[in-house]
Amino acid sequence: MAFALRATPHFQRAIVRFRRQHPELDRRLDQTLRDLSEDPHQPHLRLHALHGDLEGSHAVRVTYAYRITLTLRLSEEHIELVDIGSHDDVYR
Repeated sequence: MAFALRATPHFQRAIVRFRRQHPELDRRLDQTLRDLSEDPHQPHLRLHALHGDLEGSHAVRVTYAYRITLTLRLSEEHIELVDIGSHDDVYR
């Protein structure tokens, strides 16, 4: 079952900035988004629930230093992309 990826306006701006700042990660980012839409529970994505102020959100790993935060709605079969950036930036 494939999931539809939906980007928030914030994510759309953030991904443009991220790609401009990290062109070397373009292929890795594209692969992460493809894998996320195919099955968000693939072990290499390291999907995990967030706590505190981000309770109800999840995150996946693009690289060791960079994450994508998202809202996972399995019952509706879509994934809402919220933010992308460094570990410290997306967990603020």
